[in-house]
Amino acid sequence: MPHSRRSSAKGIRLPVRLILLMASFLAGLFLIALPISTESAQPESDRGTWHTAAPAPTKRTEVAAAAMDGKIFVVGGFEKPSLGNVVNFAITPSVEMYDSTTDRWASKASMPVGLHHVGIGVVGGRLYVIGGYSQSTFSVWNPVATVYAYDPATDSWTERAPMPTARGALSVSEHEGKLYAIGGYDRKANNAQVEVYDPVRNVWTTVAPLPTPRDHLATATIGGKIYAFGGRLNGDYSRNLAVTERYDPATDRWTRVSDLPTARSGITAAVVAGKIDVFGGEGVAGTFNENEAYDPVRDTWQRLAPMPTARHGLGSAVVQGRIYVISGGPTPGGSFSDLNEVFDTALGSNQKAD
Repeated sequence: MPHSRRSSAKGIRLPVRLILLMASFLAGLFLIALPISTESAQPESDRGTWHTAAPAPTKRTEVAAAAMDGKIFVVGGFEKPSLGNVVNFAITPSVEMYDSTTDRWASKASMPVGLHHVGIGVVGGRLYVIGGYSQSTFSVWNPVATVYAYDPATDSWTERAPMPTARGALSVSEHEGKLYAIGGYDRKANNAQVEVYDPVRNVWTTVAPLPTPRDHLATATIGGKIYAFGGRLNGDYSRNLAVTERYDPATDRWTRVSDLPTARSGITAAVVAGKIDVFGGEGVAGTFNENEAYDPVRDTWQRLAPMPTARHGLGSAVVQGRIYVISGGPTPGGSFSDLNEVFDTALGSNQKAD
């Protein structure tokens, strides 16, 4: 009997070892098969932080924003409808300036005409507003080719040579003192045109077209290249795109690079700390609070701390390494806000913009 018990015990221990070994082996295979999420492994502090600054004086959407001499200018768009703006269909020519050092806003000289979905850029200490849509009879979607230049020294506007192609929902980026007007929608079809404005000579030229014509996109310049992000087809936010394309002015060529992680339109982009952050947007399911950063050196994307308030038709600008994300609609279509939410990258607020 004692011998029988030892044999029985030995017979039990062997299968247990085999089971444990098999379980360990299978667990290892399972872990290898699992995708590794760099976002979940990323410390929260490395994704940046948000805080709220003084709200804009006017609630609006479909604005454009740019920084000049350390101040942020927010122009045009639609105001929240009221009895005072019903005649203009709530399209506004208003210009408001934000001073981050005092956290205060001031009104500046209005644009010569109310516009929305414009392109905006800064060259030589002047602000340029390009294209967009204006009111025409009972329509608010009249595409224009106008160019208006704002001089902060005189707080005044002058009209400049018009863009060759009338369009709105375009994006404008600066490179070496010239402004590149990219994409858009003329209310019939998407524009592939890339037209370049020289403010010194007050003339336009045409370069290689955008490979993927689209509107409500965002563009940004970094490292001597211009990047075009996302957007939509023919003004339809149920047809959002994740396409990202890079333009090299030296070779006049476009190249497809890594797609925006989240297909969206009605977005804004800003350059800071060697990366391009793409914020917000709208789609069929609602508005986006995404903050996705593109690294042009590695051709990779990183999800950063999301916006506190999801919205579209917003503007952004960088001052002292902080990105100010202003106005925009919290729900798709006609919605309005006076929000001024500020993003600090993980590198800290002392990091200067590129």
